[in-house]
Amino acid sequence: MPTLNKLRSSSLKNSFCFLGNQIPSSIVDSITDKTANSLKREFEVGQKSRAIFENGMLIIQGAKDVDGRSFKEEARQFGALVWEELYRQRIDSINVIGENSVSIAFGIALRDYRFETYKREKNPFQLENIEIEADTDKVKELNGLIKSICFARDLVNEPANILTATKLAERIERAGKEGNYSVEVFKKAKIETLKMGGILSVNQGSTKEPTFTIIEHKPANPSNSEPIVLVGKGIVYDTGGLSLKPTANSMDIMKCDMGGAAAVAGAIHACALNELPIHVIGLIPATDNQPGPDAYAPGDVITIYDGTQVEVMNTDAEGRIVMADALAYAKQFNPKLVMDFATLTGSSMRAIGNYAAATMGTADEKTKKEFAAAGFASHERLVEFPLWDDYDQDLQSDIADTKNLGSTPMADVIIAGKFLQKFTDYPWIHVDIAGPAFLPSKRGYLPKGATGFGVHLLYEFFKKMSA
Repeated sequence: MPTLNKLRSSSLKNSFCFLGNQIPSSIVDSITDKTANSLKREFEVGQKSRAIFENGMLIIQGAKDVDGRSFKEEARQFGALVWEELYRQRIDSINVIGENSVSIAFGIALRDYRFETYKREKNPFQLENIEIEADTDKVKELNGLIKSICFARDLVNEPANILTATKLAERIERAGKEGNYSVEVFKKAKIETLKMGGILSVNQGSTKEPTFTIIEHKPANPSNSEPIVLVGKGIVYDTGGLSLKPTANSMDIMKCDMGGAAAVAGAIHACALNELPIHVIGLIPATDNQPGPDAYAPGDVITIYDGTQVEVMNTDAEGRIVMADALAYAKQFNPKLVMDFATLTGSSMRAIGNYAAATMGTADEKTKKEFAAAGFASHERLVEFPLWDDYDQDLQSDIADTKNLGSTPMADVIIAGKFLQKFTDYPWIHVDIAGPAFLPSKRGYLPKGATGFGVHLLYEFFKKMSA
């Protein structure tokens, strides 16, 4: 990951990058009038942004807010194009100038991410440095955010035979030491004492132990008197259990099923590194879901932490079961708001693809609007679904308090949310990130595989909240 530095004039001569309405006077003499006029015309007629490389400089111009994308997002996407040009020419440093240099640098740095831990021959190209027009505090903040997004990406990209529930907890503990925030890990004996039947049931088929990780960033003078609690689904690998998934295009990418846990861990890491004055707690229930000889089965009745009896209709709807324990456990913190993140349903992907996350909840409209605004600003966008009481009838069980799956596959993204709602008695927002958390191919500054979705979104939300 390249290091961002404060701009030092003339320290780098390899390449310059600009995005805005006017070309800076510092570089205008180095490009032809024809290029400048062409760029200006394109901007004024509202066409989408483009880049021109001329005389050793990368000159960029772009459109305003269009098609659900902010001008800052256009700048980030340009950063990804800049990276491609740097890679093509093997330029290892860049000086980014202009009004949107921070957003461009952000896109360059995130495009430079790669996960090559298990390759013997790694890509030799290394982008060493990005210099931007920004003060030291802004550079520090951006570096902290980028580092946290890449931390989340790394967690999701790790293969499941290496990143077990125990190893996930250890990685978060290590991050806590770096960021100076507290991490406590409950192991199986403690989880059994607490009678967290959701986690224990899903873990029954596994040969590896579950964990329940509590992360807390609590600065000296937080802006919130009651904490915000984040819950992240930590299914480190999901076979579907006895309700076995098909292999192709389903089970083979299920190391990504702890994307919610990674988002929570990454977001708190960003808050701590950048010393946001906000009290936030993360809860991560973690296990794999395997079809072992002792695996829980369809038809079983299990008991959640708060005593709720759940009839299991499908063991592949396991995420909502482990999250039920965590959502019930969150009540003891008297939270101002609880937000959960999970790669929860294929239904959300079928509804909106991988360009946004599905959300629903009981938080007030002001909070939901602020959260949606953070989604637009970060380009980790949200589409709200209803939580109408009509959907409750689909979760009615003949033998238990509720069941973990609806009577039909219809509207499962909402049914899953309605199930989770049963374990809340506080303002709550649910975010289903099944689509955008893990991509089948790269898109702009988002790599193939883990994207780190949720980290930037939560950071934007918390930054505005704590201001």
